[in-house]
Amino acid sequence: MTETTKTHVILLSCGSFNPITKGHIHMFEKARDYLHKTGRFIVIGGIISPVHDSYGKPGLVPSRHRLTMCQLAVQSSDWIRVDPWECYQDTWQPTCSVLEHHRDLMKRVTGCILSNVNTPSTTPVIGQPQNQTPPIYQKHNNMNHKPNPIKLWGKISESLGKICCVRPHIDRFTFVDENANLGTAIRYEEIELRILLLCGSDLLESFCIPGLWKDSDMEVIVGDFGIVVVPRDGADTERIMNHSSILRKHKDNIVVVKDGMNHPLAIVSSTKSRLALQHGDGHVVDYLSQPVIDYILQSQLYINASG
Repeated sequence: MTETTKTHVILLSCGSFNPITKGHIHMFEKARDYLHKTGRFIVIGGIISPVHDSYGKPGLVPSRHRLTMCQLAVQSSDWIRVDPWECYQDTWQPTCSVLEHHRDLMKRVTGCILSNVNTPSTTPVIGQPQNQTPPIYQKHNNMNHKPNPIKLWGKISESLGKICCVRPHIDRFTFVDENANLGTAIRYEEIELRILLLCGSDLLESFCIPGLWKDSDMEVIVGDFGIVVVPRDGADTERIMNHSSILRKHKDNIVVVKDGMNHPLAIVSSTKSRLALQHGDGHVVDYLSQPVIDYILQSQLYINASG
């Protein structure tokens, strides 16, 4: 397959990130490497979306801290970015709404075909444009104008930068102005872009817990978008998927990362990281990057059991 016939992917990870660990970043890297090895995908970017403060999880520190820690964790990455949209909403947003937001935004910004658009968005993202602006890519006969992953993600970042503004109470973060004029989206026929939810096998297993997820939300997440699962601690993903009729139905939309190595739960667990911080355990450096540790100590976060 050529670059233009492969599916271009943006990996989206939702969660508390309380705090973000080395394991969270490692999941992105493992997923990207595996998707590239399949020969069917090109990962052009990754997005970390911390959950809203009203999620109500015990010990959840305010989003301004979690956003800052996430930004510090990816400051050396050239393909993973932190998005504060979810934190800036009036209340908690279900995962399917976060996926729909980013799908609609990418469609408007890039003008690319997004294959996971079966379900209309229920959350208005951007006001209707009044003036037309050129799409990021149009067809060109000159091969020098052909898009590639670096150009595509670079153009997305550049376009987002032009329409971002700053929230006063978190001055280091930008968010996309929902009233910004992005122009009319024009389909770019040579690029297929998908947003896939990146998760661990624990989230996959949560789909099987009766009443925890709405069936309609699961249909959107797995059926319309798709997920990339990085197994943890030898989890039997095949068994997990067989326990859910929706997961079985959309099995082709679930990519399980297989590299012969288990993903240790300890290095991705925020809970273990908080316990290590509370107990002064030197192994915290195995879980968290040094800039994140420095920020936690400076801000006096997680110094007791309540967070």
